[in-house]
Amino acid sequence: MNRLVEPEWLDELPPHHPDAVRSRQDLRRLNSLMGNLSILSGLLQSSAEVWPSGQIVELGAGDGTFMLRLARRLSHHLKQAHVVLVDAQDAVTHETRAGFAAIGWTVEIVTADVFDWLRQPMSQPADAMIANLFLHHFSGPQLSELMKLATERTRLFAACEPWRSPVALAFSQMLGFIGCNAVTRHDAVVSVRAGFAGRELSSLWPARSQWRLQERSARMFTHAFVAERITPP
Repeated sequence: MNRLVEPEWLDELPPHHPDAVRSRQDLRRLNSLMGNLSILSGLLQSSAEVWPSGQIVELGAGDGTFMLRLARRLSHHLKQAHVVLVDAQDAVTHETRAGFAAIGWTVEIVTADVFDWLRQPMSQPADAMIANLFLHHFSGPQLSELMKLATERTRLFAACEPWRSPVALAFSQMLGFIGCNAVTRHDAVVSVRAGFAGRELSSLWPARSQWRLQERSARMFTHAFVAERITPP
């Protein structure tokens, strides 16, 4: 399957549109089916205890609920942390903000284009930067730029993306059977076609000699990638 990047309907809807709200609920269920929370927490837990600043950035954070569930898992290893949620739309509710406060973490909501935010100066690199079902929105040249900017702003980068495969594509075409709405059904097929396989993300990561890279299919529908810096920035 050749990679094909197309627009997704959820990105075009206002954050509080009923179809957008319903689609984000569908995405929470799909994240559970894909096991992305377990995959990312496993990638981060091994290093979380030695993070110097306790700052975690999520690119394309959506409504922030995925990061909140991840934070609850990491809070066993990291008692205090500062989360930066970056997205073009602010869909984070007061309940989600309160959820971070309940575990002793602070949260910062950044409503901005991800590339514009990454180009801004930063006092020190984040300990970790994550992306969940976000990188597949971008073309190869866009991903190359995003990754180059990310290397200057984080010590660890981890992502869970759609696995581009006939099996995943077939499953994405059957989401109506589990009650997903039209937006989710459309975007799921588009996401798989724009997903990743093999070592496509590793091949785009710059300065690879300075980073330890892992990339693999994880479970049935997820493609996982992690880059951990091994030399001082």
